[in-house]
Amino acid sequence: MDLLTRQPLLAATVLLVPLLALASPGWLALDGVGPCWAVLWLLPWALSDGPFSGACAGLALGLLLDALHPGGVTQIPALLLLGWWWGRMGRRAAPIQRSFSLGLLALLGTALLGLSLMLQWGILDWIGTRDALQLAGPVAGRSAQEHGVNPALLALPGWRWDDLAGSGLRVLLAQTLITALLAPMLCSLQLLFWRQLGSGWRR
Repeated sequence: MDLLTRQPLLAATVLLVPLLALASPGWLALDGVGPCWAVLWLLPWALSDGPFSGACAGLALGLLLDALHPGGVTQIPALLLLGWWWGRMGRRAAPIQRSFSLGLLALLGTALLGLSLMLQWGILDWIGTRDALQLAGPVAGRSAQEHGVNPALLALPGWRWDDLAGSGLRVLLAQTLITALLAPMLCSLQLLFWRQLGSGWRR
């Protein structure tokens, strides 16, 4: 926790994540999908500063990103878990420095974050569909059987299961790949920077 306790202003670099998410540079996109900036920032921070600091950073990052995209889903549980897991790995295992290891961890983290969001959207879709059918009553049920479409379901916000199985998986795959490709370069530079600062304070 050296970085968080001795130089808390460094945690303000977390503000770069929502800024990059809003800017969304097109030349860093794969099939129109940008990388997961939250993973690219949280991974080196947690590896260099430990599980508690990683979990706190994941919580703060989740709150910031949820404020950008208000709705029924949240990134907080996945980011908090990833921050704690990566921080624990950085403390208990050998120092992670290989580019392949950073890319693999970024790939797993992005996939976990994306799947957690898809699961939440799927649950909301199931709950919304059930409630809409209950409110619509038997008339709408007969209409759906006759015409194949229930108008009450078309007004529901969010993603449908069909969307998640098609476009959702495509977006998840593209974001996972571009994040894993950028992680060896971006995460290794951050990791070196954070570790040099931490070792300098401990002298």
